[in-house]
Amino acid sequence: MKKKTFGDIALDVFIYLLLLLVAASTLLPFLNVFSKAVSAEWAVVSGKVGLYPIGFQLDTMKFVITSNPFIRSFLVSVGVTVAGTALSMLLTAVTAYPLSKRQLPGIGMIMLLFIFTMLFNGGIIPNYLLMKQLGLINNLWVLVVPSLISVFNLLVIKSYYESLPDSLEESAKMDGACHFTVLFRIILPLSGPVLATIALFYAVSYWNDFFNSMLYISKPSLKPLQLYLRDIVMDADSVSAGMSRSVEDRMNVSPEGVRAATVIASTIPILLVYPYLQKYFIKGVLIGSVKG
Repeated sequence: MKKKTFGDIALDVFIYLLLLLVAASTLLPFLNVFSKAVSAEWAVVSGKVGLYPIGFQLDTMKFVITSNPFIRSFLVSVGVTVAGTALSMLLTAVTAYPLSKRQLPGIGMIMLLFIFTMLFNGGIIPNYLLMKQLGLINNLWVLVVPSLISVFNLLVIKSYYESLPDSLEESAKMDGACHFTVLFRIILPLSGPVLATIALFYAVSYWNDFFNSMLYISKPSLKPLQLYLRDIVMDADSVSAGMSRSVEDRMNVSPEGVRAATVIASTIPILLVYPYLQKYFIKGVLIGSVKG
């Protein structure tokens, strides 16, 4: 083993310090928001809360997550995320399969059409008029349909399909398997890591999306969690006053604390999903799939 020189050690120290700085820049704001969510009302109002809670309490979190508007918005977001992710994964995985066959006639032009949509789109007003003509305004499907296929995710899955050995598909076809059998019985089971990664991308996108809901949703009962969070951030006083709680309960929480608690409550679900899918990111799936 080659002994590290002083320059190598200095470079390692610099890299570690840089990574710690980047990690701190992303973690410290979250710690500040979390501290405000679980700190006493007087500490939040007086601006004394920094990176650690003062007067630890869970009243603000309880006030937020047990309110009817939050529960309703949470269920809307869960439904949109689950339905959107499932449909997006199905359409993206199926569409990527024929696009991975370079020998198909006209495949270059078809790929160009897909890539074109990454660079250009109709714009907000034409999209709104299209959704209105389709009857999707104030309909939960309007949060799913426009985002069903991401071309970037499509290209990632397509590239993964192309990396799989051709002998897998050839041997299956020799046994009489059709394209759908090859895709669903061979290709997709071997694509676990990339599918899990793309599923996480789709889930995070649907969960965090508020722009489409802001454009197409005006009914309070259909607002997803992120649009509800936007309303909280814009005007926590009026929103918290409409949470169907007693005056005494509202006096024990601060608007800033309500904002912070809503942010934390909106972030936790997607954070709980990530560790479960992470194991697929580095899992080897081709070991032993092809024997020489």
